[in-house]
Amino acid sequence: MQTQSWLRAGLFAALATASFGAAPAQAQGSLVLYCSVQEEWCRPMAQAFEKETGIKVSMTRKSSGETYAQIKAESSNPRGDIWWGGTGDPHLQAAEEGLSEAYESPRNADLHDWAVKQWKQSKGRTVGVYAGALGFGFNTKQVASRKIDEPKCWADLIKANLKDEVQVADPNSSGTSYTMLATLVQLMGEDKAFDYLKALHKNINQYTKSGAAPAKATSLGETTVGITFMHDMVTMVVDGGPVKVVAPCEGTGYEIGSMSMIKGARNPDSAKKFYDWALTPAAQSLAAQAKSYQVPSNKSVVPPPQAPKLEEVKLIDYDFAKYGSSAERTRLLSKWDREVKVLPK
Repeated sequence: MQTQSWLRAGLFAALATASFGAAPAQAQGSLVLYCSVQEEWCRPMAQAFEKETGIKVSMTRKSSGETYAQIKAESSNPRGDIWWGGTGDPHLQAAEEGLSEAYESPRNADLHDWAVKQWKQSKGRTVGVYAGALGFGFNTKQVASRKIDEPKCWADLIKANLKDEVQVADPNSSGTSYTMLATLVQLMGEDKAFDYLKALHKNINQYTKSGAAPAKATSLGETTVGITFMHDMVTMVVDGGPVKVVAPCEGTGYEIGSMSMIKGARNPDSAKKFYDWALTPAAQSLAAQAKSYQVPSNKSVVPPPQAPKLEEVKLIDYDFAKYGSSAERTRLLSKWDREVKVLPK
């Protein structure tokens, strides 16, 4: 599959070495950064860029859906300069709605084809910065104590023995969960996907705001199963949690985490500097240091050894153009609110 080819290629790229300057540059302005990965990765990104350039960074961390909603709400008076990270679907919707600015970085030549394709698809308004596959994880102690067969497939998560034992984010606020919604529609067909989501609803103990939150809850034993991107579950394993990561047997979707310059930004020059810097090997190597195990978009950066082997995952041919469009995202989210979220437990 072509999708797996570019992921496989990324796994065997040679690591380019680079380092930040020994001392910060003279103060050269400011930057308002909206960050949609985990706080543990957002902070070092902001700090490293500030040290490298002397540009003062004000960083806000919110999930992808929340950040998209904020940028849209602020469109008449933009507060942010650049939106970094988070699933590509809301970035593509923002691009379609004219909420982001077209920009061509000289670093585009260093990126994997899938990252540049994201840029071309959005008419230059967003670019891929990493990739990661959707999956789930389960607490091995909970499964053993309850004598439950280890879940291996999407179909296992709607079984009666997991009632109130599955956690996932709300797709309105979470790009992770919207990726799940769009994945199931593409995998099963829309009618069967919504039947599945209604059945899954009976087993959900909480719809969280953040897509990565179920990973932590799974590690702590607050839920038996958490649906997240696989790399978020890997972080829990690396931290010593009793968690097993699963790539669903039927197949699964994936994200292209993206970056966009906000239209009408007050600090466009600083935004361009951050954009170019965030595509460098040095900046992208910060992911592994922050225990974030996605596939980087810069071809020179080898994914960390803990990262899921995406060439071994059964990936669908995810239609980013369709499911990142404003009309389709709005329609599917409204349908989920109307037909799933309101159901009794």
